Amino acid sequence: MKKETRTVVYDDELRIEAYRFEGIVQPFPNHFHEYYVIGFVEDGERCLSCKNREYTIGRNDIVLFNPGDNHACVQTDDRTLDYRGFNITKETMLDLAGEVTGKRLLPGFSKTVISDEEITCYLRPLHERIMNGSMEFDKEEHLLLLLSVLIQRYGQPFEECIPECRKEIEKACAFMEQHYTERIYLDQICRSANLSKSTLLRAFAKAKGVTPYRYLENIRIGAAKKLLEQGAAPIEAAMQTGFSDQSHFTNYFNSFIGLSPGAYREIFLKKEETGGERHGA
Repeated sequence: MKKETRTVVYDDELRIEAYRFEGIVQPFPNHFHEYYVIGFVEDGERCLSCKNREYTIGRNDIVLFNPGDNHACVQTDDRTLDYRGFNITKETMLDLAGEVTGKRLLPGFSKTVISDEEITCYLRPLHERIMNGSMEFDKEEHLLLLLSVLIQRYGQPFEECIPECRKEIEKACAFMEQHYTERIYLDQICRSANLSKSTLLRAFAKAKGVTPYRYLENIRIGAAKKLLEQGAAPIEAAMQTGFSDQSHFTNYFNSFIGLSPGAYREIFLKKEETGGERHGA
């Protein structure tokens, strides 16, 4: 079996995160991100579930996740996954959309899985330049051309990608976002939304695609990522984001992000100490 390798690079100039996973067998549970994900399957085959739809993805397929899109994936055969991707924050996407369209409005991707040779021709060279630490401006050209084609062919107003949610569910989300550093009980969430437990669980899963607890985990992992990027120790990040212990935190972080908290933190420490931007795990 191919040796597992995970490499992540943050490009300060472009303000995007690029990563390469090779030899991966790990399944990823249902979760979401607060940023855009543009991914490319180099090899392997997986069953992808996104927003309650299922896809079989394989070599040369491109995956597009909007912020908040719940998704999960598992292997379908004995081959390992070879995958490259980009994570782009909403703030960065606003600036890029402004450059591409002339309007600083968040785009939304209308499709989750696509196969598009022209987009691949921009995506792969851009990824390789970032991973190799290129300082040439052609990487910015590739990024703008990539997003220009993506938005032109698969873009729609971001609001159209957000499913309708009952006000009660939004109240439950707001409560968790305000109190994620604390120990939260289901009773508290139900009281904030004025719903019974059974009603909350059914309505929440239908509206958000994940359970309330999984939603809370995503909030905590997102906050922990920011702390680790600032140099916080994993145990400190765990304590500040409401995890019961470091082991619990490490398991969830690895299952959602694909790296341990320490390995993720090391990316940014190495950059500060040596000026390097490459990390392999």
